[in-house]
Amino acid sequence: MVQVLLIAVIAAIAAVAVYTAAAARVVKQYERGVVLRLGRLRDDVRGPGFTMLVPGIDRLRKVNMQIVTMPVPAQDGITRDNVTVRVDAVIYFKVVDPASAVVAVEDYRFAVSQMAQTSLRSIIGKSDLDDLLSNREKLNQGLELMIDSPAVGWGVQIDRVEIKDVSLPETMKRSMARQAEADRERRARVINADAELQASRKLAEAASEMSEQPAALQLRLLQTVVAVAAEKNSTLVLPFPVELLRFLERAQQAQTPQPAASPEKPPAPRPGPRASAGSPNPRVHLKPRGTAGRSNRAGTVAPKPSPPLVRH
Repeated sequence: MVQVLLIAVIAAIAAVAVYTAAAARVVKQYERGVVLRLGRLRDDVRGPGFTMLVPGIDRLRKVNMQIVTMPVPAQDGITRDNVTVRVDAVIYFKVVDPASAVVAVEDYRFAVSQMAQTSLRSIIGKSDLDDLLSNREKLNQGLELMIDSPAVGWGVQIDRVEIKDVSLPETMKRSMARQAEADRERRARVINADAELQASRKLAEAASEMSEQPAALQLRLLQTVVAVAAEKNSTLVLPFPVELLRFLERAQQAQTPQPAASPEKPPAPRPGPRASAGSPNPRVHLKPRGTAGRSNRAGTVAPKPSPPLVRH
């Protein structure tokens, strides 16, 4: 009889141990347990610690309540100003309603990932290239709002969305580099021109002051000579006043005698009329006006000398 009781006690202890092993569950601190009894959701969500289930009837689904960091795959798109870019991002989210995360969606991680990719492509198409490069805070807020709207029904809260990198084509990178270089060169030229303007004003003021005191120019000349002579130079260049050179030139011109006036040359005789094209001898003799000629000692009349001949 004692043996039978002992066997029964041992069998009961074994049954309790088997039941406890089958029904006992441990929920970690960062998890919550959702119980489905015969496929129906139980209202109570099991907290962290030790919990018991009905073996074969209840099923426990553990949901991680930690913040999940999920990278969004790079998406190719065309911006509003027709530039092809490749953008990738990262999303931070967590589950705030374990029951909805289990019942409302099959796989909330995959759903959030797909929604993030779709929203990222939409943001690329609505934005300009300058906004993607410089105004990312506004784009991050818009992307977070687009993902968070459907995720609320899944028991998921979007904590933060960040655009990580924007990849541009090589041609666009070279164009932007040339634009930035031209802008820097323009600013350098403007600064240089402004410096020249300020320097010219100061030089004009200095010139006006030196014009009132001629000795100041000589002092400035001596300062320049001292500054040049301070270096180890073998050649020293001294400026010479131009006014002194002009004074010496005028003095030399005053001492030089004026040359005598040369006699006037007689005017050259005018050429005679042209001979005809068919004449064999192109010489032309002109008769003097008035008398036919003057008488010489022999009594003959000598013709007046003819003008120089013109040969064509």
